[in-house]
Amino acid sequence: MKKEEYSKIFIILCAINITCLLISNIITIKTINIWGLIFTAGDILFPFTYILNDVFTEVYGFDKSKLIIWTSFFCNLLMIIIFKITILLPSSESFEMQEELVKILGSTPRILIASFISFLVGNFANSIVMSKMKVKTEGKYLALRTIGSTLIGEGLDTLIFIPIVFINNLDLQTMIFLVIDTYILKVSLEIILTPITYKVIKFIKKKEKIDTYDKGLKYRIL
Repeated sequence: MKKEEYSKIFIILCAINITCLLISNIITIKTINIWGLIFTAGDILFPFTYILNDVFTEVYGFDKSKLIIWTSFFCNLLMIIIFKITILLPSSESFEMQEELVKILGSTPRILIASFISFLVGNFANSIVMSKMKVKTEGKYLALRTIGSTLIGEGLDTLIFIPIVFINNLDLQTMIFLVIDTYILKVSLEIILTPITYKVIKFIKKKEKIDTYDKGLKYRIL
């Protein structure tokens, strides 16, 4: 059986992707106000995982992107487990920040379920759409493919996460506005950063000497 090999660039991008995901899930505790629109701090960083998802799918193909998605998922799960254990461990007499620790690192089961489901659905949708569009367009219209896949991936992510987390806590109108504001922010970041995504993809393709087309691929997430 042929041994799978991964380049330095691939490993570095994988590390950056996981780091962005973990940090965004921690800093999401802080809400911010930009021009009257309310977001969480994590909403600014999290879209970078979708941009990297585009890079992985465009350069390395769906199967490699799938590996990154599941690796990121289990790293996030491990982080949550460690946080829970840390919170449950008995505090020393000198430690006086247990309540603050729980507020920042502790997540309710509903938030955890929402984040896990929305992450997997959104990222896999983004990668599959990106992959299929590349084959359909024969590798043309990269901006259309990156933005189009993000519209679907981020849309599903937002539609799943916010209702699960805020149902019974926010009225329907407020929740709808929150979904719209968050979605606009995420998609706007993708559009603004499209020129940089172009250059990154072009650079990696040149360095790696690879440009994967998933022709005839059966899209399995497991």
